[in-house]
Amino acid sequence: MTSTGVWLIGARGNVATTAIAGARALARGETDTTGLVTAREPYSRLALPDVGEFVFGGHDIREQSLLESARDLSENGVPSPEIVDTVAEDLRHIDRRIETGTALNCGAAVDDLASQGSLDERLPVGEVVDRIRDDYRAFRREHDLDRVVVVNVASTEPPLEEPDRYDTLDAFERAIAGNDRDLPASALYAYAAIVDGHPYVNFTPSTGSALGGLRELANDRDVPHTGRDAKTGETLVKSALAPMFGGRNLHVRSWEGHNVLGNDDGQVLEDEANKAGKLASKGGVLDSILPDIEHNRVRIDYTPSLGDWKTAWDYVHFEGFLNTEMKMQFTWEGSDSALAAPLVLDLVRLLAHADERGEGGLQRHLASFFKAPIGVDEHDLSRQFALLDAYVDRHSMEAAVE
Repeated sequence: MTSTGVWLIGARGNVATTAIAGARALARGETDTTGLVTAREPYSRLALPDVGEFVFGGHDIREQSLLESARDLSENGVPSPEIVDTVAEDLRHIDRRIETGTALNCGAAVDDLASQGSLDERLPVGEVVDRIRDDYRAFRREHDLDRVVVVNVASTEPPLEEPDRYDTLDAFERAIAGNDRDLPASALYAYAAIVDGHPYVNFTPSTGSALGGLRELANDRDVPHTGRDAKTGETLVKSALAPMFGGRNLHVRSWEGHNVLGNDDGQVLEDEANKAGKLASKGGVLDSILPDIEHNRVRIDYTPSLGDWKTAWDYVHFEGFLNTEMKMQFTWEGSDSALAAPLVLDLVRLLAHADERGEGGLQRHLASFFKAPIGVDEHDLSRQFALLDAYVDRHSMEAAVE
């Protein structure tokens, strides 16, 4: 059996902590697979690595331990205090594998979280990359892993200005060699992963592997990668509902979405620079599905008392036959990390599957997981799921032939 390492960027954050605690709880038989897409048919037909066998490590810029993060989360009920107690020793052990990361160009809001500093304070960009690569290599070597899947679950960076500057691999590598301080941390983590053959997932709205130069590298090295900005709440509902209006030829005049959330992600998104990237990916879904929409606006506000919980209220003003104006309203309330964490585990399983079979480059069939899927313009959720279904069918037929 192959062994899979999971290297989490932002390893002590809420999503990473919940993913790790959930995986260990699954391994110990303390929870079930509800929320895991790959645990249900038809996706469970794929030969995927066992979540309970994952070996975790990661980077972070905070001193707070993984166990402390889990206990803070449990005060809001997810994971439960009982689950945290059950996996406490596992979390202590995994915490020793978390290295100091970089927060280059992550914005002032993220810098404020950097209780233990970060790699980029005095080092040239090239050395930061070398140290990240060394951390990945050491993790794989020390735990005798067949592969390491790198997942960015860190807080959202401000959007990169002029990303076209890095449209080729040569341009990107020259920027590293020239100590280009405009390069964002997410792209450095992605480069360090892909250049050494580690599959990469960008779970965030940050730049990650979206740059042309990094997509070129992934194709050249035959390394699977995917992203960006995981679709877990309000936007998930929009991508399912909006096609209904389009299919019935109901004209949507206005769609207002107001999101309130707590936790560190909410605090970081209070910064207008960091919020810009998140708003772009959330708003783009409706524009794609309903090109005739007259007004589409999304708001995100930080509400500290909510902790890890988030609420979204949506108001849809639409027009039907005989110019009849109608409306729909819905409220989505959920635990941010409980919605996101199983998708992290799903994506690790699916990229490990692709990597084992030599399926490198952009994994377009994973579009259903993301608000702004790289290389896929389709935002209709059912059609996105069809891409994943077709992938499963292809592998099922190949397995039957063998």
